[in-house]
Amino acid sequence: MFCNNCSTIEPIEDQGMIHLSPVLPELVLLFREKGCTVEETSEGCAVYYSNCDNLLSLMQLMQELPLSIRQQLKFNVMGTSAGDCQHPWISLQQFDKHMQQYDVVSIILEKQFTSFMQPIVDCSKRVVAYEFLLRPSEKGIPFQPSELFEAARKTGLHSFLDRAARISAIETSAHWLPKGVKRFVNFLPSSIYNPEFCLSHTFETIERLSLEPTDFVFEVVETEPIDDVKHLQSIFEVYRRNGISVAMDDVGAGYSTLEQMVRLQPDYVKIDRSLIDHCDVNTASQKQLLKIVNTAREFGAKVLAEGIERLEEFEHCCEIGIELAQGYLFGKPASRPASDCKESLLRCSLGSA
Repeated sequence: MFCNNCSTIEPIEDQGMIHLSPVLPELVLLFREKGCTVEETSEGCAVYYSNCDNLLSLMQLMQELPLSIRQQLKFNVMGTSAGDCQHPWISLQQFDKHMQQYDVVSIILEKQFTSFMQPIVDCSKRVVAYEFLLRPSEKGIPFQPSELFEAARKTGLHSFLDRAARISAIETSAHWLPKGVKRFVNFLPSSIYNPEFCLSHTFETIERLSLEPTDFVFEVVETEPIDDVKHLQSIFEVYRRNGISVAMDDVGAGYSTLEQMVRLQPDYVKIDRSLIDHCDVNTASQKQLLKIVNTAREFGAKVLAEGIERLEEFEHCCEIGIELAQGYLFGKPASRPASDCKESLLRCSLGSA
């Protein structure tokens, strides 16, 4: 089984050959006029580049070609140490975006990131789970996760990044957490084209590390409307068939509506922080929260409140039947598991007395 959308550009080496297809007389003439050595290949032609600046200049040179010619071109880059293994063919537009954001793309391709974890507690103030969040490596280039995923989307690397982030979370959880502790891991449905294939790496990683699939909860995170609910349902089905629970994030805001929640019927419902903020005094939020909680109960989902920063918010959520909570009150994302949250909650309680 294979999914073309899951293939990715490999890190580009400092020296190598840029392969182009098809062979176009205008292209060959342009390169030769600029003093480049052009070699014919079985699929097109190839031009040597000596460094990344040289590669960028070749890209700029091709912008002089008519649009009709540029739209025909496919690229394949092979470094001097790559042997016979070539990179996947990509369009000129995709490769151009790749080079424009070379530093950010390098973070993605070289996996210069790690997974932090944020505690999730039950109403008895016991840590029962962690959400895993993408962060820069200790000695890596700083980045904002949202900017990294946006760069991945523009350069066709969102499937690669989403998969790598999932695997990073699974591996981090294996290092730090004992069996029985739930691990919430984000995924982008738009990055999963063929659930059976695209998720196989995830399941293989869980099996390789001898982890329990039932300890994992994969939560759908999407910044775009869920247009294809059937496709997302098929993703949920593949997860569940492999013993993994699913969650819906940011319910009550944006595209994660109550109607979508009812159609998808996730195992966990995570309520958006905008509804949690001062929910102990905001009557409008209270009504919406009760509606979500009661609806989730109808299909047996557990409800989790995100973004809790005040003890009063936590207490109100527990009073109305929300089982789980997450937020800075219990701990910020960190590279290792949090200590028991009870001490910090006790300090909050004494401070508000």
